[in-house]
Amino acid sequence: MTGYGRAVCEQIVKSLVNFNLTIISGLAKGIDATAHKTAVLEGGQTIAVLGGGLNEIYPPENRGLADQIINGHGAVISEFPPDYPSIPGNFPARNRIISGLSLATLVVEAAEDSGSLITARLALEQGRDVFAIPGPITSSLSKGPINLIKEGARPIAEPGEILEELGIFKSQISNSKSQARENLTEEEKKVLEVLENESLHIDEIGRVLNLPAAKISALLLKMEITGLVQNLGSGTYCRL
Repeated sequence: MTGYGRAVCEQIVKSLVNFNLTIISGLAKGIDATAHKTAVLEGGQTIAVLGGGLNEIYPPENRGLADQIINGHGAVISEFPPDYPSIPGNFPARNRIISGLSLATLVVEAAEDSGSLITARLALEQGRDVFAIPGPITSSLSKGPINLIKEGARPIAEPGEILEELGIFKSQISNSKSQARENLTEEEKKVLEVLENESLHIDEIGRVLNLPAAKISALLLKMEITGLVQNLGSGTYCRL
């Protein structure tokens, strides 16, 4: 998972759980875990479908996340016996359950041989909608979504597009962001302009705008609170 993928995943999941949609994924490292964690943090519901038994949480480092999910935030489920190991052949079978339980499948990032693409193709076979995030063409993790888009998956640029496709009212998201943008100061507008096409470190933003780091930090903090930018870690920010 890249910083871009994490930011997009968090943004979309936050919006979907605010409309009482349940997030279904496979508890794997990366996008799966981020989707589950974000749903839990937002007070939403999420279902983790395992590729092994319930006594064999895989990967083991996500056992704590599994505990959080079953503590009032959804369910961890499996079709395998409780002590059945998580072997590679189980995961394609697991993916058909993920797609089958879902109204639609969204692929955020995926290499060309990713299991996420299996889930997407199973979703199509099951008559479900498939969405994909068009990531940077320089990233190997964008190849999977780009190939899906070529095959007919709908490219998604914001959560509202998913909500529209599912027939769910989306004005709450659009109105809150529109209002936040209307209230921006001139300096905040310039920060958004700088972040229009790429993620940048806070020092680089300050250099471009000729403003001190302390000033840029204060602007970014306010804009992060209003949901216009996101900190990707290590002082690097992207526009939402």
